[in-house]
Amino acid sequence: MHLTRLSTAIAVLASIPTAVADTQTTIDPSQKYGTWEGWGVSLAWWAKAFGDRDDLADIFFTTKTRQFQERQLPGLGFTIARYNAGATSSRTYNGESISLSPNIKPSRQMEGFWLDWASSDPASSSWDWSVDAKQRLMLQKAKTRGADIFELFSNSPMWWMCSNHNPSGNDKASRDNLQSWNYGQHAVYLATIEEHARRNWGIEFQSVEPFNEPSTAYWNSKGTQEGSHFDIRTMDSVVALLKTEMSKRGSRAWIAASDENTYDDAVRTWKGMQQATKDAVQRINVHGYQGPRGARDKLFDLAQDSGKRLWNSEYGDGDATGKRMAQNLLLDFTYLHPTAWVYWQAIDGGGWGLIGGDNDGKTLAGANTKYFVLAQFARHIRPGMTILRGSKTDTSADTVAAYDAARKVLIIVAANWGKAQYRTFDLSAFASAGKQGDLVRRWRTVLDGSKLYEERADSFLQTGSRFWSWFEEDSVQTFEVRGVSL
Repeated sequence: MHLTRLSTAIAVLASIPTAVADTQTTIDPSQKYGTWEGWGVSLAWWAKAFGDRDDLADIFFTTKTRQFQERQLPGLGFTIARYNAGATSSRTYNGESISLSPNIKPSRQMEGFWLDWASSDPASSSWDWSVDAKQRLMLQKAKTRGADIFELFSNSPMWWMCSNHNPSGNDKASRDNLQSWNYGQHAVYLATIEEHARRNWGIEFQSVEPFNEPSTAYWNSKGTQEGSHFDIRTMDSVVALLKTEMSKRGSRAWIAASDENTYDDAVRTWKGMQQATKDAVQRINVHGYQGPRGARDKLFDLAQDSGKRLWNSEYGDGDATGKRMAQNLLLDFTYLHPTAWVYWQAIDGGGWGLIGGDNDGKTLAGANTKYFVLAQFARHIRPGMTILRGSKTDTSADTVAAYDAARKVLIIVAANWGKAQYRTFDLSAFASAGKQGDLVRRWRTVLDGSKLYEERADSFLQTGSRFWSWFEEDSVQTFEVRGVSL
C-alpha cells in the first residue's frame, strides 16, 4: 500500500510543471521561542449573553466541526478562558448606590459578587454568589470541553470601592478611581473569588490579574465599559496586598500584570514597577491594541531578563476579514514571542466578533472571515508544541512555524498580502524532513471569502526537502509536514 501511494505521488509530481517561486522561506529550527500554552478567549460580555449555548461552547472550545447558522464551522479548540470579575451591582447601602455611565450598555455591566462593604465574610449577605450565572456557565462548559487554563481578571474594582461609585472610571480619566482605603478591599475581592471558585466551582485559576489597561487615560465616568486607571505606585500597593490575601487563602494561583493596552505602555510600566512587585508577578500580560507599532521586541527582552512568562492576553479589532488580526498575530510571533494568545470578544458587532452578534439584543449572525483566519492558527498550533523561528530573515513577518516532537510534525502558517504568487518553503535546516513525494496537507483561507477553510491535498515534498504552494492575494495557509526531526 505504501509503495502504491509513493508511486502515485511521484506520478502526480511529474505531471505538475515546475513552479518558479516568487518567494522562498527557509524555516529555522535553531531558534526556539518556548512551548505553546494555548489559544483562548475572554468571556465577559458575550458569555453574559450566550453562556448557556452548547453550540457556541463546542465551536470555541473544541476542534469538532459544528453546524452553525447554515454553515459548518471548524471548532477553534481554545484551551484558555479568561473570566471577568464584575464591578456592578444594583444594591443601595447606607444611602449610596452605583453611578452608571450614561453610555455603558447593559451587556457590558458585569455583575459583581461583593454587593456592599458591610462585611468581607463571603458567607454573609454582603455577598451574592448566584449572580453572573451565564458567564460562570460558559466557564464550566469550557472546562468540560477541555479548556485547562483559567485566568481571573478585573476591569474595575467594585463600584463602591471607586471614588465616584462609577465602575467605568474617574471623572478625570488620568486619575486613580480606586479609593486608597479600598486598595486592600480590591485585593480581598479578587482573592475571595479565586478561593470560592476553587472550593465551589471546581475551577482553579492559574492566574489572577487585578488590572486592565491601567496606565491609559481614557477610563472615565462617561465611558462605554468598565475600566479603571491605576498609577504605577498604586499597582505596587495592590499587587503586594493581593499576594498577601491570596496566600492567606492557600492559593497557588499566580499574579499576572498588567494587561497594558500597548506594548510600549507595558515596557514603561514594567520598568517603573518596584522590584518587590516584579518578584510577585509571575507572568507579564499585554494587549495587542498597538497594532503593527510598538516595541514588541523590547517587551520580550524584559520578560526574558526577568524570567517571566509572556502572554498577549487580549486582542481585538473591527476588521471582519481577519487581515489586521493575522498581520498583528504574525508580528507577535516574530517579535513578541508570547506563549499564549487570547481574543477579546468571540461574539460582537462591527467586525469585532469572530462571530457577528448583538450581546444586548441576544441575536447572532454568521461567522466572520476572521473566524476562519484564526482557525488557521488555533486549530494547528496546539498546546505543547515548540514555537520556531518562521524565517531565517524575519523581515517579512509573514510566517510562523511550530513543532510537535511527539508526532514529528511541523506546522507552518504563512500569509500573502501582495499579488498572487508561488511560495517555496525550504526545510533543509532540519535533521530530517520527510522524503520526496510525501504529501504536505494544507488548508487555505482567502480573505475575500471565496475560500474559508479549504483543505487541499496537492502539495508534495520535493528534492532538497522543499515544497511549494500557490497563494492567492490576501490569503493565509497552514501546512502540515510529517516525518520531521529537529
